[in-house]
Amino acid sequence: MNYELLNIEQQEGILTVTINRETALNALNAQTLKELQFFFEQDAPQRMDYKGIILTGAGEKAFVAGADIKEFLGLDGTQGEALARHGQSVFFSIERLAKPVIAVVNGYALGGGCELCMACHLRIATQNAAFGQPEVNLGIIPGYGGTQRLVQYIGKSKALELMMTGDMLPAEEAQRLGLVNYVLPTKAEAIEKATALLHKIGTKAPLAIANVIQSVNAYFDAHVDGFEAEVKNFGTVTDTNDFQEGATAFVEKRKPQFKGK
Repeated sequence: MNYELLNIEQQEGILTVTINRETALNALNAQTLKELQFFFEQDAPQRMDYKGIILTGAGEKAFVAGADIKEFLGLDGTQGEALARHGQSVFFSIERLAKPVIAVVNGYALGGGCELCMACHLRIATQNAAFGQPEVNLGIIPGYGGTQRLVQYIGKSKALELMMTGDMLPAEEAQRLGLVNYVLPTKAEAIEKATALLHKIGTKAPLAIANVIQSVNAYFDAHVDGFEAEVKNFGTVTDTNDFQEGATAFVEKRKPQFKGK
């Protein structure tokens, strides 16, 4: 695919994916979702030479300020269901990626933008960031997983308050509630922190990282026994060369050299 609305750069083993619709506050239109879907479902899984992904929005005002509401006009119930199902599918591909994805949230993360950053594994915000699910102001509800993931991160009561009032959550409060991992003054500092985290994670066993992600996701999957998933995944990683290397290196008091095998 020739990406029109995503800028993808790789430096020192880290992929930075920037949603590039700054004049529209990086709103998620159909083309942006299409490109995100292709990248996370087909492009990223085939790449072998990267440690993780930083996902951010162009400019300083918005990570993603919501969906492109103009594309919602005229939808009926059947089309609305299809739209929500498609958006959830795209975001599941982010959440289930075997490599860590960190959202650097610069400015507004509202509606679909809040849902997008919640699908990432970690979130680092700038001080001017604001989070919210204000869909009730339009007579609709979050449809890309927001009613589920926001509850997971900040609890039922506060999530209901935000989704029923449409209020925004400032970055510092989002961190206090557990939605955000770190808050930094500027976007450059947030990207620097995300880069440092990915480099640190990149020193660990890649298959172990993948199985941590899979096991944690199992906790929130009603169709999966999370404890049983952990048992299976523990068995999977103990059968790897990386485990033998990690255990041996520990005993020999040296740094392990993981190969992802």
